[in-house]
Amino acid sequence: MADSKEAQFQQDIITAMVAQGWLTGPASGYDRRTALYTEDFLGYFKDAWPERWDKFAKANPNNPDGVLVQKLVRELEQDGTLDVLRHGFKLPGVKIEACSFKPDHGMNPDTLKRYRCNRLRVVPEVSYSPHYREGEYNPRLDLVLFVNGIPVATLELKSEFKQSVENAKRQYRYDRPVKDPLTRKPEPLLTFKRGALVHFAVSQDEVAMTTQLAGKETFFLPFNLGSLDGGAGNPPAPDDSQYATGYLWQRLFQPDAWLKVLGRFLHLQKSVKEDADGNRVTKETLIFPRYHQWEVVNRLIE
Repeated sequence: MADSKEAQFQQDIITAMVAQGWLTGPASGYDRRTALYTEDFLGYFKDAWPERWDKFAKANPNNPDGVLVQKLVRELEQDGTLDVLRHGFKLPGVKIEACSFKPDHGMNPDTLKRYRCNRLRVVPEVSYSPHYREGEYNPRLDLVLFVNGIPVATLELKSEFKQSVENAKRQYRYDRPVKDPLTRKPEPLLTFKRGALVHFAVSQDEVAMTTQLAGKETFFLPFNLGSLDGGAGNPPAPDDSQYATGYLWQRLFQPDAWLKVLGRFLHLQKSVKEDADGNRVTKETLIFPRYHQWEVVNRLIE
């Protein structure tokens, strides 16, 4: 991110998120091969479920950290990020949990302790591809959000002084391929279901989002609150020190709200159709809640 105004925009978002309880960087903690912030997943599971960790480690005395990460990657590839976060996965003799969500009514001390073990991290300038070639192919995302080391969202930022949200959409469509252009191998961070759940194109004035990157066919939905007169876009920022899109990181990414969104408000929709040859084909679509009214925002964090 060479533009100084974009760099300041990026830093202001990170500063606001850290003030709410997010961890941040460095990007070196990201493993391109697994698309995980590995230390956070291992740290969460060991802190939240120490007895289960001890049981797993005894059953896998040779490199238990590496074995658990390998099992996690397998589950992400088979069942997807949302399923793993919500339901964890079973291994012989032990259940692996990937996240702790708030129950609807109250929390006992153990549940509260596990909830507080969640690690939310925002990481800037993530060179994410395991297929990178020095000086040739090394795509980089402005921000990546992780929950317990598992990627859940990516953001491309554009300064409205020079570029609009349309430029961020264009960057996703043409500069963030879901497969390496040379080898055609998938990019795990950007692969539908297996990688991040949602991708945000963000400017200082507007936000758009998609749950599935598909090259030039990527379809974005507006993620704005609506203008004061009931039109598109967002109300202006309250003052020069704030951004019209601040609701994104101040409200949606507020840790309790964000965990509630991941735990309850996303929906994987499946539909079965017949193709031209009469074969039944299942199409999956990840539905992310539209976010255009303050009432919706408030309900998320109640």
